[in-house]
Amino acid sequence: MNLIRLTREIIFLSLLLRPVVSFLAPAGSVALGCGGKLAKPLCLSSPQTVDKDKEEVTEYFNNSGFERWNKIYSESEEVNKVQRDIRDGHAVTIEKVLKWVDDDGSAKGLTICDAGCGVGSLSIPLAQRGATVEASDISSAMTAEAERRSKEILGNDSKNIRFKTSDLESLSGNFHTVCCIDVMIHYPTQKMSDMVDKLCGMAEQRVILSFAPDTWYYTLLKKFGSLFPGPSKTTRAYLHREDDVVKALEEAGFEVKRTEFTGTNFYFSNLLEATRKQ
Repeated sequence: MNLIRLTREIIFLSLLLRPVVSFLAPAGSVALGCGGKLAKPLCLSSPQTVDKDKEEVTEYFNNSGFERWNKIYSESEEVNKVQRDIRDGHAVTIEKVLKWVDDDGSAKGLTICDAGCGVGSLSIPLAQRGATVEASDISSAMTAEAERRSKEILGNDSKNIRFKTSDLESLSGNFHTVCCIDVMIHYPTQKMSDMVDKLCGMAEQRVILSFAPDTWYYTLLKKFGSLFPGPSKTTRAYLHREDDVVKALEEAGFEVKRTEFTGTNFYFSNLLEATRKQ
């Protein structure tokens, strides 16, 4: 990534993103660090930080965050250039997941868990394909909106989806496929490994997950975003090294089969598909 592009994007960020860059986490993109610092070991070793993260995420997505992200994950015109870019990037990731599902044959009859379903961007098209979907989110506002959308789009077929409010730690059950898209940004590396193990424990065949990659460039943008305090800066965001995610999958008995990367100006997401080792 050349210096000219980097300079251009930093300038653009400084002019445009005072109210926006502070929280892009649900889209798997770059946001603030732990108190605006890059002291990752402190963030990773504190259970209190993890609990605080969960409280902040729940509060945010049940209130102002819900209003913001409900607009982003819709066809609303009440979004700015950055939010529209995030919408487009997230949609590309969803389409890549659906393509993998389609490439493997019919989804009809598959049981799929969509952990961190948001407003149903993935759950609804999976149900349209005939899958039986259990969709959950930590935000009751998100799951209520997802259920509303499913009834509007699917009609009688909305019975193929069961929505519930839950954090990842409380999920249970067995599913052919477990999906977790653009959620790991809320978990520090130590906790991320636990969550990967949790998701793999529910998957009979396959896990599909995405995360914001930890590279020097995205770390720089994240650090830059932390310089702009604002009312929307309510949660931490964590980047992850691909090697760490792959290691967690392997330790849980899975091996990576397919990978994709989606990158726009303000949305960055690594997508991995892993299947259970034979």
